[in-house]
Amino acid sequence: MNNPDIADRDDIRALLVAFYTRAYADDLLGTIFTDIARMDLDAHLPTMCDFWETVLFRSGTYRGNAYIPHAELHEKVELTWPLFERWLELWRKTVDERHAGPKSDRAKLQAERIAVSIHHRLGTGSQLPGLRPIPARR
Repeated sequence: MNNPDIADRDDIRALLVAFYTRAYADDLLGTIFTDIARMDLDAHLPTMCDFWETVLFRSGTYRGNAYIPHAELHEKVELTWPLFERWLELWRKTVDERHAGPKSDRAKLQAERIAVSIHHRLGTGSQLPGLRPIPARR
């Protein structure tokens, strides 16, 4: 059976709930979300839905700056590349288990680009093993 592609905000919300349920239970990431960031999923979910809806469907519903909360968290715990790698691994796995298609592929590609960008801006290192350079926009 083929999984459907990500089609709308309801799909995004379900994907995020599945992903963060997995991330909160993860040995490497869980305590960062629950004990350090003290992330309230119910409160944060509308913002994350806006973000991914804008990324995937160009809805324009997200008007924030995704870097800021990561920089604030980085002040409490060093966000090293292995943490980003684990986040990406869980994200890809969750997307692949639920969806397949162009929007799903975009969700995985954009997550990688965002992780690389945020990691680079945090100044925690410039060499990211295993990732291909992101071509410049023309």
